[in-house]
Amino acid sequence: MNEEHRWECVAPVGSGCGEGALWVEAEQALYWTDVTRFLLHRLSARDGCIKSWFFEEPVVALSRTDRAGCLLVALGSRLLLWTPATDERVDHGARLRGWPQVRFNEGRSGPEGRFWVGSMRNNVNPDGTVRDAGGSEGVLMSVGRDAHSATVHQTGFGIANTLCWTPDQRCLIFGDTLANTLYCADYRADWADQDGGGVLGQRRILFTGFGRGLPDGSAIDAQGFVWNCRFGGGCVVRIAPDGALDRIIEAPTHNPTTCAFGGPDYRTLYVTSARIGTAAGDRLAGGVFALRTEVPGLPSFAFQCA
Repeated sequence: MNEEHRWECVAPVGSGCGEGALWVEAEQALYWTDVTRFLLHRLSARDGCIKSWFFEEPVVALSRTDRAGCLLVALGSRLLLWTPATDERVDHGARLRGWPQVRFNEGRSGPEGRFWVGSMRNNVNPDGTVRDAGGSEGVLMSVGRDAHSATVHQTGFGIANTLCWTPDQRCLIFGDTLANTLYCADYRADWADQDGGGVLGQRRILFTGFGRGLPDGSAIDAQGFVWNCRFGGGCVVRIAPDGALDRIIEAPTHNPTTCAFGGPDYRTLYVTSARIGTAAGDRLAGGVFALRTEVPGLPSFAFQCA
């Protein structure tokens, strides 16, 4: 199941920990973060130009919104509404209880327009150096258009990670990096609690125990196959809807971190990576890579903030 694929390093930026890959179709641009350097980057696919912005906390996740030119940004402790063209930053109001002992981690908006985000024990020091994660303080929660709409859906994660929805939007796929497990749970956008948060069914194991690295971020294609980055494993795996391992794709660096489909036809898989914990010979560690795929991916959902 190992296959040869042709990768292109489209942004050799050397991120300490690249994350949060987001394709914005209206701009034909990829946004992503560098958690340990508190940076947010943008790559224009039209001309290869890269622009960067600095934030005061780790930048961990991103989402499109229903406002033109505005993105939702998850920092370690809180959420912002951010306009790249002007660098205007408006506090959303949502805060993560327990910061700085814990921090936000992976996050993506769902079909119903809420922002789904996981958390973990904080492993990033104020100066950007890293320490060990661990424990089981992580949660999976969702947030609506105001801070009062936050709902915790699942608890007990080491590192809550991977958020993607099946093509029929009937299942949410999420993971716990430290448990080396991806889960799925029945999901309906019209299931709602009194605060408007989507309700999940009981989680069940989708994929677990794979021996190469640990599961980090993922993307899903139009056939419902999950593309999961294996941190420390030097590969991306494609997982069938029934949890079977479809293929192993060797990556050009040791720590691929998360991925998103993009390009005009959504047949380009963009993969971020981390420089931390890599050997000196891993010269492209921390870069962003692009891989052409036969099956297109699915566009991301937008956060409903209006």
